[in-house]
Amino acid sequence: MSLVATLVSNPARPAVNEALLEAATHALNLSREPVILADGIAADLFVDNLDKKSLETHLRRVTGDAKVDVFVQLQDGRRRKLLIADMDSTMIRQECIDELAAELGLKDRISKITERAMRGEIAFEPALRERVSLLEGLPTSTIETVLSTRIHLMPGGRTLVQTMKANGAYCALVSGGFTHFTKAIANLVGFDEHRANTLLEENGRLSGKVAEPILGRDAKRDRLAELLSEKQLTPNDAIAVGDGANDLAMIDLAGAGIAYRAKPAVAEAADFRIDHGDLTALLYFQGYSNRDFALS
Repeated sequence: MSLVATLVSNPARPAVNEALLEAATHALNLSREPVILADGIAADLFVDNLDKKSLETHLRRVTGDAKVDVFVQLQDGRRRKLLIADMDSTMIRQECIDELAAELGLKDRISKITERAMRGEIAFEPALRERVSLLEGLPTSTIETVLSTRIHLMPGGRTLVQTMKANGAYCALVSGGFTHFTKAIANLVGFDEHRANTLLEENGRLSGKVAEPILGRDAKRDRLAELLSEKQLTPNDAIAVGDGANDLAMIDLAGAGIAYRAKPAVAEAADFRIDHGDLTALLYFQGYSNRDFALS
């Protein structure tokens, strides 16, 4: 079984250095030199004499405390044709509902509910209804203010989407957040489509209600299943990436389910996890080098 192990660090803090690669090559008794995907940031190691679990165990021992993500997978079929991604705390740094709550002085209260929902401690749908109810009366114009002043893209996200699209992939943004935000982020990053919940309004203010049915855990999985059918793809053709409990179902369905700086239960359940790299780690995971990146 031919495996590839990809070592990735954060571009802002390169850690895949020559010493680490020499140690890995020696520990694994490799005859083939590592393939450098980005100097100091990412490299591939090709292995034929170990199973996946043993290879990962060896590499975790070699990397030790270094801030390096380790991905082990089959060499064949690395390039995926579909990306489905969460938005809040994945494609953007923030949780949008928490930032809206800040405009009412309720961020601490609402963010505690958000955290519990993302950890899977409480059901997503009732938690969303409760949080939205606390936004009642907020002027809808505040949404644009929050978008322009509080919301920031996660590093590497636009490069990820643009590079995958340049190589024929379809990219979908599917969020338990709100369409006001997914529309703007999808346009900015370059997603082919976006899906989210709709905040209801009355006389220029939020009504404190969200349109039903709520787009939650099952709806994210359902959209992935629909896209696989529409594009005539298999789950192995898809990457699903997210950080919260409402992402678990789509992460489970995708051939490459990836937890991005995720809550513990999500990191445990995912096929792969990114704890250190930015979103370009998803490109190195697929064997792209930084010379392949689409930077438009």
